[in-house]
Amino acid sequence: MALADWVRSFRLQHEKAKRGGLAGRELSDYLAGRDELARALLAAQRVAIPPGQKPRRTLRVARALQADLDFAVKAVRAMTVDVSPAGFGALLAAPPRVGDEAKVTLKLPGQEPLLATARVAEVKPLAGSARAAFQFVGLGEEEAERLERFVFDAVLAQLAQAA
Repeated sequence: MALADWVRSFRLQHEKAKRGGLAGRELSDYLAGRDELARALLAAQRVAIPPGQKPRRTLRVARALQADLDFAVKAVRAMTVDVSPAGFGALLAAPPRVGDEAKVTLKLPGQEPLLATARVAEVKPLAGSARAAFQFVGLGEEEAERLERFVFDAVLAQLAQAA
């Protein structure tokens, strides 16, 4: 099957999955397709998949979303630079400390906000700001699935623009 045909077929499965219309073999084929597409994109980006993690949970997409971060000592509003089902990157005026946790409200377009806890995994100082990588802590399966769908919506939109 040609790549364009596979993407077209996957897009139809994705839309059906978003409506809750997949079950059994169809659902497992769709999830395998998400892993296959994620694995190909991660290989193209030269991103390693952490041991034991599914490729579809590792895949990040560049998206600017409002993120309200409530650290124990202060609240901060930031914009994400990328998002994945495992976490997100954001630009902040002041660098947080690695290991700090925050309650996060992530505004997803056309959906209820995602409420979660995230831990600062990495901080890179920049001129006048900092880029922080956040990892979700204890994110439930339903919320991880919402983020995964959001990421694949974005990936499919990018593929449609490139075609």
